Amino acid sequence: MILLTGFEPFGGAASNPSAEAAQRAAHELRAAGESAVAVVLPCTFGEATRHLKAAVRAYEPEAVLAAGVAGGRQRLSLERVAINLIDARIPDNAGAQPIDESSVPGAPAAYFTRLPIKRMVAQLEAAGLPAEVSHTAGTYVCNDTFFGLMHAVADRPEMAAGFVHVPEVGTVCPAPAEPGQVPTELYDGVWSVERIARGLSVVAREALAAARHPSGDLKVSAGTED
Repeated sequence: MILLTGFEPFGGAASNPSAEAAQRAAHELRAAGESAVAVVLPCTFGEATRHLKAAVRAYEPEAVLAAGVAGGRQRLSLERVAINLIDARIPDNAGAQPIDESSVPGAPAAYFTRLPIKRMVAQLEAAGLPAEVSHTAGTYVCNDTFFGLMHAVADRPEMAAGFVHVPEVGTVCPAPAEPGQVPTELYDGVWSVERIARGLSVVAREALAAARHPSGDLKVSAGTED
């Protein structure tokens, strides 16, 4: 069973594709015979993590895939690390704007994802869905929730858990990372909720496979020089 999460709208937006796509992906997974549920989290520091932890207790999933939207990103971004830092550029939906505070005081400085993110990127690219490994989840509610999730399941090593940032709806899909890797026509158009949901479904299936049959990640570089 997999738990997917997305966020409510924030920053004046009318909708949030992470929530819409998570719900659609859960429906697609159930239609394919998997057990899946989607939960919409408040875009509020601390409260989002509390809602997520309550959902983990209620559903006892094998895997957890949290998602959030990141303006300016053109690819599905599989997050590698969550840091124990809040440095909010804008207030959350409750009006709070913590600066230079810890997500969990006294907790480790960071947690790594438990998802095979390089394998997931390869699967997404092969399906015509531009993807990348990301080395920063930011310092807003997404990272705070990602860190809170990984801290909450730190004593449950069997649970596959991680975070993915999705592009805003309407963002132009970039060209393939490897020219000729997949037919170019698969990259035409822009990101829609449907396309994002298809990507989350791919990632969710890989997360379930990782939970059921752990085999490690691909040994390929996803590093950067900046």
